[in-house]
Amino acid sequence: MKKALYTGSFDPMTNGHLDIITRASRMFDELVVGVIVNPAKHPLFTKEERVAMIREITDELPNVTVDSFEGLLADYVNRNRFNAVVRGLRATTDFEYEIQMAQMNARLFDPGIESVFLMTSPEYSFISSSMIKEVVSLNGCVEGLVPKKIMDEIVKKYVNQ
Repeated sequence: MKKALYTGSFDPMTNGHLDIITRASRMFDELVVGVIVNPAKHPLFTKEERVAMIREITDELPNVTVDSFEGLLADYVNRNRFNAVVRGLRATTDFEYEIQMAQMNARLFDPGIESVFLMTSPEYSFISSSMIKEVVSLNGCVEGLVPKKIMDEIVKKYVNQ
């Protein structure tokens, strides 16, 4: 059984993320979406909110589960015996960063664990969570760029601030 991990802060999850999750779920027997807790960042959504939203959005993908973790990615990957770590690429700048991370992780991962890169579908290649938050904070429309449920939650966050 092939088990993969797709990680990110997902603050918020975008349709680009969902695209990668959907495609990766067809490639592996089990896909875990790992919400990374980065103490250096100040997320819009709590870890629990992000996990709950992703669970709801991916509910129709039977081989997808959602978890969260902090600390070194390699420790989480090795401890949970993943076969692969999936990373999404939007542009060459993503590739430069991700290849460095993959090469470091290759040294830290247990033998046989692979980094797998999936190109984001072209219609989502310009989307980032940061951009989504900025547009919504300025009363812009992000319809079609994030799942409807998540769009509603982002708008609520900014209305209540």
